Amino acid sequence: MAEAHQAVAFQFTITPEGIDLQLSYQALNQIYLSGVRSWKKRVSRMRNSVIKGVYPASPSSWLFVVIAILATMYMRSDPSMGLIAKIQQHLPLSWSILIPGQTMVSALVFSTLLWLSLILTLRFCLKLLLSYHRWMFEQHGRVSTTTKVWVTLLRLLSGRKPLLYSYQTSLPHLPVPAIKDTLTRYLESVRPLLTGPEFERMSELANQFESTLGNRLQRYLKLKALWATNYVSDWWEEYIYLRSRSPIMVNSNYYGMDFLYVTPTAVQAARAGNTITALLLYRRKVNREELKPVRNILSVVLSCERMFNTTRTPGDETDVLQHWQDSEFVAVYHRGRFFRLWVYRAGRLLCPREIEFQIQRILDDPSPPQPGEDKLGALTAGDRIPWSQMRKQYFSSGVNKRSLDAIERAAFFVTLDDEEQGMKGDDPAGNLDRYAKSLLHGKCYDRWFDKSFSIVIYKNGKNGLNAEHSWADAPTVAHLWEYTLATDAFQLGYTEDGHCKGEVDRSLPHPQRLLWDIPTETQVTSSLAVATALADNVDCHVFPFREFGKGRIKKLRISPDAFIQISLQLAYYRDRGGFCLTYEASMTRLFREGRTETVRSCSNERHFSVSFTHFPNRQPVCQCRRLFRLAAEKHQNLYRLAMTGAGIDRHLFCLYVVSKYLGVDSPFLKEVLSEPWRLSTSQTPIQQMELFDLKNHPDFISLGGGFGPVADDGYGVSYIIVGEDMINFHVSSKYSCSDTDSHRFGVQISQALQDILALLTPETKTASSNSKGPAQTQSKKLL
Repeated sequence: MAEAHQAVAFQFTITPEGIDLQLSYQALNQIYLSGVRSWKKRVSRMRNSVIKGVYPASPSSWLFVVIAILATMYMRSDPSMGLIAKIQQHLPLSWSILIPGQTMVSALVFSTLLWLSLILTLRFCLKLLLSYHRWMFEQHGRVSTTTKVWVTLLRLLSGRKPLLYSYQTSLPHLPVPAIKDTLTRYLESVRPLLTGPEFERMSELANQFESTLGNRLQRYLKLKALWATNYVSDWWEEYIYLRSRSPIMVNSNYYGMDFLYVTPTAVQAARAGNTITALLLYRRKVNREELKPVRNILSVVLSCERMFNTTRTPGDETDVLQHWQDSEFVAVYHRGRFFRLWVYRAGRLLCPREIEFQIQRILDDPSPPQPGEDKLGALTAGDRIPWSQMRKQYFSSGVNKRSLDAIERAAFFVTLDDEEQGMKGDDPAGNLDRYAKSLLHGKCYDRWFDKSFSIVIYKNGKNGLNAEHSWADAPTVAHLWEYTLATDAFQLGYTEDGHCKGEVDRSLPHPQRLLWDIPTETQVTSSLAVATALADNVDCHVFPFREFGKGRIKKLRISPDAFIQISLQLAYYRDRGGFCLTYEASMTRLFREGRTETVRSCSNERHFSVSFTHFPNRQPVCQCRRLFRLAAEKHQNLYRLAMTGAGIDRHLFCLYVVSKYLGVDSPFLKEVLSEPWRLSTSQTPIQQMELFDLKNHPDFISLGGGFGPVADDGYGVSYIIVGEDMINFHVSSKYSCSDTDSHRFGVQISQALQDILALLTPETKTASSNSKGPAQTQSKKLL
């Protein structure tokens, strides 16, 4: 425990001669420098608060207004039209002050009020501009005059470089859709999934709901929307995530992978050093609000507030997200031991080589785990109620509480895994599947699933990420992970022998072992059994699709996302012989505190995946192409509606929550909310292409990430469109369902993509409706 003694700034003993006080000037200097860093952060936050508070104006614009007002007064003109004189009459100043001084103070007060009024006006105008969404519905290359004017005005108002959260107060609130519109769109989305009698029954339930309970619930929801910044987000976070009592491992948490072809270094400690440094550099950018909140002309504000120093703590009825302003250490797990690793010294962030040095100390530490310590993380992988009860009983005081606080207050969690992962080896396809399962659940006890995110560093230098879902959605974590991978590989770099760059201060105190006093008979074994059964049931399949990418698709003037979504519908039809309710996540970041909305990809009888597969076998290719383009445009329109606040599912979800608060039952809402999403899909967006030079470094291709299946008898599909010529897919299902198979579905996806491209390729010969030949062959192939 030498590190504990080094942390003591002073010691004193009482002797017959008096008090013997011994000061450690080195420790006092460490405390002083740490305090300086803390105050610098406070000053930076205050400065940023002022800059955000006056955006889209600038603090210096106040001086400009004051000078302008004083200049006009000097020319014996009254720009205030008598207001300065009225202010002067009401100043609570002594008569001893000279008249020119009172006039100056009055002018300053008037200038400040005028400046604040201008800020509010500019902010209101910016909010109106950001509420304009018609540009999303215009055809590519056909921009209306209104949209051109809108773009010009938006650039003028947001010309000054904004901080990360500058747009927060100017973003519009998420609107509450008309209940009639939501019900109409809902019925349209389930029409291809129901038989005639079933659809008539559902239509009757919807009409009955609208005419009776619906309008009453809608009034309460509109009342909430008047005062809440977002009428969905708080309920969505609470009821979908935090109130769930089942394991968050697999069911909620998701993962992100390393580069597909490249591992920057095979030295585990070195990869950990650069990865931890890159993450902390990103945190510094978040704290200083240096990340760009604007992408092109679209306001995209990332939910970064709770990214670091955050944990999800269990409760009997609901979990709670806890966030701390700062943390100077990370928690590390290796071979059953937990460590606290300080990443700052004297207010200075350790360099990558120093962090590598400290990580290597942990790897070389021969001490065994304490009793009950090695599998302690299984508590975060099992059911939430037993974990909550264990926390109250064994972790509410003493050494266990101090160690648990160290994990939960850490900037993030790091696992030094003793396995090797990646695509390399004799079985690259199988290795990718095992890599995905390792990141999704590991051994069920070597990750801390409650942390906002956990980093996994494998023995061969490969890395990955596991993220808790309640605090933010995948695009926020993807933004963090893109920055981390790019900074690690292209900015920090490694020496020729694979170590981090920089010098080492070998006087650094050793990483601190966390101590535990855990009884032998605890809930850990039961939680581990639940988590292991859940993990063993997950069937993961990861495969890169290299036949073509968005380059070929865009040449056909079709949205790549629509192309992939329709291919997934066709693949599911071939795999299961029918269609299902399909979930595609879209973002609602055009609105304040926006998170996600659902795009119901299997929409109606005009959708290609429905109408084409019900077509007679002998149809001309030109007719098939026309149906496909109609379906693609329909899908894009649904995506735009979801992004602009006119989605279906979040509105119905909130109406259901209101009904529960009022204590009334709705058969319609109950049935809608209980419908299973047997095909849950999501695209992992690449948001920082400027960080990756794929032309000069084509091997640095991201694998993206994935998640577990939502339904027991369904599939979870995540995909990332990388560059122009590759699409990476992550497919998950459950072994317990005999009707699903992730590998089989992956084959169906690949075949569907190739078949649809062959159908749409201009070289394909067309035929009339009465002819026989290639058109019939292609039509039958798709069917």
